[in-house]
Amino acid sequence: MLARTFKLRDFTPDTYILFSTRLVRLFAYGFLSVVLVLYLAQVGLTEVQIGLMITLTLVGDAAISLYITTHADRAGRKRMLIVGAGLMLFAGVLFALTGDFALLLLAATIGVISPSGNEVGPFLAVEQAALSQIVPNERRTQIFAWYTLVGSFATAFGALFGGGLAQILQNAGVTQIDSYRAVVVGYALLGVVLAIMFSRLSPSVEAAVTPQVARSLLGLHRSRDVVFKLAALFSLDAFGGGFVITSFVAYWFYLSWGVQPGALGAIFFGANIMAGISALLAARVAARFGLINTMVFTHIPSNVLLIMVPLMPTLPLAVITLFLRFSISQMDVPTRQSYTMAVVSPDERSAAAGVTGIARTTGAAMAPMLVGPLLSNPMLMNVPFYLAGGLKIVYDLLLYRNFRAVKPPEEKAAAAR
Repeated sequence: MLARTFKLRDFTPDTYILFSTRLVRLFAYGFLSVVLVLYLAQVGLTEVQIGLMITLTLVGDAAISLYITTHADRAGRKRMLIVGAGLMLFAGVLFALTGDFALLLLAATIGVISPSGNEVGPFLAVEQAALSQIVPNERRTQIFAWYTLVGSFATAFGALFGGGLAQILQNAGVTQIDSYRAVVVGYALLGVVLAIMFSRLSPSVEAAVTPQVARSLLGLHRSRDVVFKLAALFSLDAFGGGFVITSFVAYWFYLSWGVQPGALGAIFFGANIMAGISALLAARVAARFGLINTMVFTHIPSNVLLIMVPLMPTLPLAVITLFLRFSISQMDVPTRQSYTMAVVSPDERSAAAGVTGIARTTGAAMAPMLVGPLLSNPMLMNVPFYLAGGLKIVYDLLLYRNFRAVKPPEEKAAAAR
């Protein structure tokens, strides 16, 4: 199965904009994620309160994203993306202005904040649908691989700059809380940049609304059963991932080894660079072995490595194991995204990506409130790694069992030749 190689000249202006917004957004997420839990601890929140806040951040994100993504094809993808950027700005401003727990909960629940450094909010689902509309099937996985690569590199540089900025400010005599607050303000400003960029999208990214979609529940019709089954599985995977979001892993390194913000930024810079490269390799592997096989048989060893991180006796070995894990951890991401877009009708793509994305966010939201008490107990602080790896391996096995026979159009066409 050979995939056509795409070239930059094949990009439309809208493709460039969508890649650029991905870069800015993931830079912002990485920028904030390394210091987020440290900032919340500095404003006086306990580990239990922080876990609750991150859970509510993800729950609120799920609810708002569900509405935006399931209405995007009907109300306008461009319009909904601009609304999402406004919610980033809202959350960043309120986080920077107050240390009041109730107001922070409001910002976390209604706004868009990424504790993990990964995608949150309605952006990914709507952008995936738009990209799938403006690129051919045979290049979809490659485009998504590059799209994931751009995001991973942006997250890496965001983590490096976020941790580095906080460290530089502290070395210059700025208090810890004010150094972290500067990062939060930067996050809010990047929300403004995103809104401006989204406003430049053309009508080509908009969906042609069919009568079925106009009358359907959640924007789904023919593909409803497949989407709901994928959503349930993705939710399990994300629930496992919720135990090891970037903010918590950074905090674990701080508690376990005393790693400071600048070094944390460097660690997650390297990890996300490795993740980006793994995403790019995914397109080549999927072209030969298929999307489902690539998703499952690269994900299982990455989760074995995740379980091994806290078992390492020294900091360098723990970092190396984390890097090895990230070197294959993202190979399932572009393949998962491409597969979801491939097995649904074109007029269901925003809704399908939205529903599966919301399922992931909901699954991830349930874990953080369990992590806080674990991290506060020295005897249990390694448990999140074990839970995450084990749950993710169960997901891999269930995904293979249920979907190995469901092929995307390009794999069906190749099998028929």
